Amino acid sequence: MPRVRAGEAANPSLPTVARVRVQFAKRGRLRFLSHRDVARSVERAVRRAAIPVSYSHGFSPHPRLTWSSAAPTGTASEAEYLEIGLTRPVEPGELATALDAALPDGLDVLAAAVTDGVALADRIDAARWRIELDGVPVADLEAAIAALLAADEVLVERVTPKGRRHVDVRAALVRADVTARDGSASTSDERDCAILTAVVRQGSPVVRPDDVLGALDVVAGLRPPVPARATRLAQGLLDDRGELADPLGSDRVTTRA
Repeated sequence: MPRVRAGEAANPSLPTVARVRVQFAKRGRLRFLSHRDVARSVERAVRRAAIPVSYSHGFSPHPRLTWSSAAPTGTASEAEYLEIGLTRPVEPGELATALDAALPDGLDVLAAAVTDGVALADRIDAARWRIELDGVPVADLEAAIAALLAADEVLVERVTPKGRRHVDVRAALVRADVTARDGSASTSDERDCAILTAVVRQGSPVVRPDDVLGALDVVAGLRPPVPARATRLAQGLLDDRGELADPLGSDRVTTRA
């Protein structure tokens, strides 16, 4: 498959003939970037890397970049996805390496694969989150999670541009596991950090980590003494075991750990 060519200029008049799906991470201080800021950074990197991206038609053409559900501002992620429309086929490993080199540290390309014709949105319906709660004893988090899972419905209020609305966190929560910072199942040391790993369906609206924390407050009055740290670990199609299928499939080309 052809490689990315140094100095190749984008040609908005050429059609889309191939698509490459990319997985990237949002780490460190860049977790505070909004999705719009991330999109702008990627568009600049696509130009700098001379990737032969295709463009939309019309009065104001824009690069054909298709995004999955973006991680909320302030949360880190190891599983952000986008598809890049191309005017010619490109080796996915070469594209991933070139794009990663053009992105700022903290936006790190992890893998890429040629798409199989299935839309990106049809490859993702759930996410796995790791939420670290400093100052919360593991036993307290276990009790709160048990209360949440035992409920038929747990509504939290969210403020949106269209006004206030209620989100049912319990309906979206598939599974939840609690560990201590060191990975043990339990501890009595209140200085340890309780860690929640949760698999959540991505419906409409998408249930976010702060919604899960709000639900724990509703059912058990659990409020972390310091802001929680959330990282999206994975996205994909949910199977009967509660596991997530890789959106890149078996053709993924890994670029960095």
